[in-house]
Amino acid sequence: MRMTVRLDLPREAGSVPTVRRLLRSTLAVLRIDHEAQDDLEIAVTEACSNVVRHATGADMFEVCLDVGDDHCSIDVLDNGPGFDPDQVGPSKAGSESGRGLELIKALGENVRMHSVPRNGSLIHFEKSFA
Repeated sequence: MRMTVRLDLPREAGSVPTVRRLLRSTLAVLRIDHEAQDDLEIAVTEACSNVVRHATGADMFEVCLDVGDDHCSIDVLDNGPGFDPDQVGPSKAGSESGRGLELIKALGENVRMHSVPRNGSLIHFEKSFA
């Protein structure tokens, strides 16, 4: 079985739990193990939260979930000001922010970030299931 969902969401904090719940429900229907569910839930939360916090000027953002029996692929896109992925380094010691991209990289596979100044950003990550 395979499920693909594309969401256009307002760039507001309330959109983040909506994406989390939809992802968790989709993974549960497909009987994906809880560890993979948790990893993906944290990663998608971080990706969406980054959009809410940093995609200044964007009213909406898009989340694409593509989930199959053995694999999940997630894209989070916005049309905000963009960022330089090469300039995103490790978070500062003791800082409460700046860990989102690190978590996505640690919990996901095939993580790609693409950003064009003034045209938005894409964060793509995947997860294979045992």
